[in-house]
Amino acid sequence: MSSSHAKAPYYFVPGPSKWPVLAGSSLLLTMLGASAWVNGLSWGSYANLAGVFLTLVVLYNWFGDAIAESESGKYSARIDVSYRWSMSWFIFSEVMFFAAFFGALFYARSITMPWLADLDHKVLWPDFSGQWGNAGPAGTIEAFKTMGPFPIPTINTALLLTSGVTLTIAHHALRAGQRGKTAFWLFATIVLGAVFMGFQAYEYIHAYHELNLKLTSGIYGSTFFMLTGFHGFHVTMGAIMLSVVLFRVLKGHFTPDHHFAFEGAAWYWHFVDVVWLGLYVVVYWL
Repeated sequence: MSSSHAKAPYYFVPGPSKWPVLAGSSLLLTMLGASAWVNGLSWGSYANLAGVFLTLVVLYNWFGDAIAESESGKYSARIDVSYRWSMSWFIFSEVMFFAAFFGALFYARSITMPWLADLDHKVLWPDFSGQWGNAGPAGTIEAFKTMGPFPIPTINTALLLTSGVTLTIAHHALRAGQRGKTAFWLFATIVLGAVFMGFQAYEYIHAYHELNLKLTSGIYGSTFFMLTGFHGFHVTMGAIMLSVVLFRVLKGHFTPDHHFAFEGAAWYWHFVDVVWLGLYVVVYWL
């Protein structure tokens, strides 16, 4: 958010832009590639990586335009309100996104499993116990071990909770006009997020090679990797957002009263923290 509101227009309306259609096209390519990849098609990985690269290029240029507009004094307080509402609805959409995956986990674990293990299905699957983390009633899934909460998930929980504290300290420092302190604690937050992702990568390697736990390991494997994987993706995106904010802090952007880019990234990061707490309890403990 620009510090110069006095000369800003009543409400700035940007001109026609190519970025929305390019963003939609690159995201479509990303998801088509991801779908093909998980279904074993040879071109899927290349299409997915190309889509991710193009999406990052689009976002870099699109956000660069927005930053330039802000720093040139075109954004008034009314634009600030628009950005706040936009970010709020975006986070709400993310809440619904994760709610769908948590709902799938609840349905499979609390409804489908007991249903398949009841007396009516003993004739078809007499050895099926209905215990969560099984290989399925038909016995077509390779044997695997479930993932417990110790030690990596618990360490990652501590890392994310600590990152929420460091980010809050950075925010208070920015509001107090302490730019150096803001940069230090913001950098610490990014480092904690990076360490979190390093531990999650190690956890995935451990799951694949030592537990034989894969995306194809029945409903347990699919829900585990979809929930933790998409959360890890959100942590990565949040760390990128905070890195951009850190770069802008070092360049002298933001004032104690006007710094929505920082606040929007902080909202997103705290949302990711809350999702992890729910995931930590439901996926690793229950």
